[in-house]
Amino acid sequence: METPSFILREVGISPRSATEVNLLLDLDVENPNRFDLTLTSFEYVVFLNNQEVGTGHLEKEIRLPSSSKTKVKISVVAKFKDLGSSLKQIILSRDLPYKIEGKASVGTSFGSRRFAFSKDGRID
Repeated sequence: METPSFILREVGISPRSATEVNLLLDLDVENPNRFDLTLTSFEYVVFLNNQEVGTGHLEKEIRLPSSSKTKVKISVVAKFKDLGSSLKQIILSRDLPYKIEGKASVGTSFGSRRFAFSKDGRID
């Protein structure tokens, strides 16, 4: 079984309080296998502009069809003070370096597998 890959496509902002914001992240999760997978757990840490901005976990299982990409929305609660200059870049949709790392579990009819992942890139 090949492990799925994760690519961050977009970051949205939703105010939460006077000191916190919800970052809404749109991921593409690619299943390279010829069989369906179920993403059963997904724990992650998100970095923007090389600064850790928050952590999160998957709320419910997600089916990943074979040989395809699935859009997944995740959220991170971040404090304004932790976002620094990244907040301006998110709002202005400027080139923004990111990194997501953590652990995930996938299941199939053949069994399950837990793996660590790390993905970095830039959001246009």
